This record gives sequence, structure tokens and C-alpha cells, in this order.
Amino acid sequence: MADLEILYLEAVELLKKLIQTPSFSKEEVKTGDLIESFLKSKGVEVNRSGNNIWAFTSEYNPILPTIWLNSHHDTVKPNSGYTKDPFNAIQEDGKLYGLGSNDAGGPLVSLIATFCHFIGKQLPFNLLLIASTEEEISGQNGISSIIPTLPGAELAIVGEPTLMNLAVAEKGLLVIDAKVKGKAGHAAREEGLNAIYLALEDLEKVRNFQFRKTSAFLGRTKVTCTVIKAGQQHNVVPDLCEFTLDVRVTDAYTLEEALDELESNLNAELVPRSLRLQSSHLPENHLMYQVADALNLEKYGSPTLSDQALIPWPSVKIGPGDSARSHTADEFIYLSEIKKGIQGYISILEKYAELS
Repeated sequence: MADLEILYLEAVELLKKLIQTPSFSKEEVKTGDLIESFLKSKGVEVNRSGNNIWAFTSEYNPILPTIWLNSHHDTVKPNSGYTKDPFNAIQEDGKLYGLGSNDAGGPLVSLIATFCHFIGKQLPFNLLLIASTEEEISGQNGISSIIPTLPGAELAIVGEPTLMNLAVAEKGLLVIDAKVKGKAGHAAREEGLNAIYLALEDLEKVRNFQFRKTSAFLGRTKVTCTVIKAGQQHNVVPDLCEFTLDVRVTDAYTLEEALDELESNLNAELVPRSLRLQSSHLPENHLMYQVADALNLEKYGSPTLSDQALIPWPSVKIGPGDSARSHTADEFIYLSEIKKGIQGYISILEKYAELS
């Protein structure tokens, strides 16, 4: 398929340029420029807000539903374990090494190639490409900042490394600051009410906590204490113990519901840092399930967070690469994965159009 080979070669060249261009979260100007320039070279009208880039394959038709193709072009910072230059885009033994090659450069350029394949073609839906920013930090200037300006999605396909398996559910994240208050006193006398000991009662409950509801794809919601702080002086009974709870919330709960269940079981004062990063689950009757069955896509629930958490429309997560490589030293993606990713995305959209 000559068209596929051209799409693949262009995608690899674009990915190399993206790797060679540092784009830490909140610092994505230059990669935004690269993507914008590439899309303009394809003759489409490109929109930009901050460093978020989006475009339609053809003129938007408000009568038709819209499918989003979304991935991000920001990266984390390279860790100290790198033995290769993270910004050198090294091609070696069928692999392309570099920061962001796997998460999420490979999925991003595969989606861009898929978008290019459909430019000007008649489809029973609008096809919208969104290259978003600040995904790694769930930032306010990322995809959530442009959602109000975009048409709603019948389906959002979020490009992340999943070995081209289909995540139909994703855990949300709830971070809670907890406070247990006691009464200060002198440690040498029987005075005060030790906030640490009071907190131990809650921490033991957290250690063994089982949320009531279970998700078919994601299992149980999980809560973990990750930070604890109390006391200032060795001879003063502390009157305050503070700890942090990391809650990975399945699609069986909203963040608010998970918070309510914890509050009803713990004595501490619980204050959520944010209620933005909700869990997601593709509705049971959605057409994408038929597409997945027709293409023999393996369906699963994802424990890792993505922009799905901020997209208020039915969504799935799928892409070339392996989540296990994300944020690791000497990050890489197999070149063959990119080609298969493009093929896979095109097949999904063609089958979706056929079944629509």
C-alpha cells in the first residue's frame, strides 16, 4: 500500500523532529510550531490556542457527528538513568530512541498520519485532530482549555501507548489532604492528645480499606497513604497530623462518590486537591464495541491516567508503543509499531464509517 508507506515515512520523520525539540509540559511552543507547520503543508486549516493545535480533515459539517483524534506533544523531563541523548532521535535495531518517542510521540504521529490519510475524503462524521499540551501534568492550559471551543464528540480516540489494545475504561485520580487534630502537651507529663496516635486509627483503616463497588474492567478503587507529617519538637505532643491519600478511582465511582465513602469511614478532615480527573468508561451500547469486536481488538481497563480524564465525551485509549516504556530511561518505540499503529487507526475509522 503505497499510501501507507508514505504516511509511515512522514510520521517517522516528524517524530524524529519532535524528539529533537524539547517540549516539557508548559514549554511546548516549538513542537507546536512543528505540528502546525506540518499540517499546514497538507493544505488544511489549522487552529491554535496556546500550544494546542487542532484541525478538521474537511470543512466542519454541523449535521454530522464528530470523532476526535487526540494525543499530546508534551513530555516529562528525562531521568538520570539515560545512557543515550534523550533529544538525539537515535534509530537503531528497528527502534527509535528518544524522550517522548513512546509516550506519546509514536501515537501522536500515527494519529497525524491517519488524519492525513482521510483529508478530503467523504466520511459519515467530522474527523478532528487535536494535538494537546500539558497532559503529563493535567495542566489547566491543556486540552481542558480548548474543549469549550470544540464540537462535542460522538467518540474521542486518545492516542497513548497501549500495544494497540483498546482501553474502554480508565481510572481517575483523587488526591486528598487529610488532617487529624489533637491537643498539644508536654511529652514528659500525661498531657495533650497525640494527633499521631489518633491518625494511626485512620491509617490502619486506609491500609485495609475496601471500597464497596467493583468495576468490571478495572476492579476495585484503591486508596494509598503516600505522605505523612506531624510534630516539630521531640518534647511536645503534636496537636496535628497531616497525611496524603492517593485514590485511584474506577468507573464504578465518581470522584465525589469515592470521597464520600472515605469520609463516612475516616475521622480525619478530608480535603480533595481537585475533582477534575474523573474515571471514564465507554457506554455499554456504544458503536465502538462493535468496531472492536469486528477488528478483534482486545478490550481492557487502564490503570494509568491520560487526557481521557478531562474529556467529557465517550472515549477510548489506544496506540502503538508500550505503557511500560513510558517515563523510563532510554525510552524507545519500535518503528514497526508506528506502521501498525497507522494501519490500526485507519482500520478503526473505516470500520466505524462502515457500521455508522
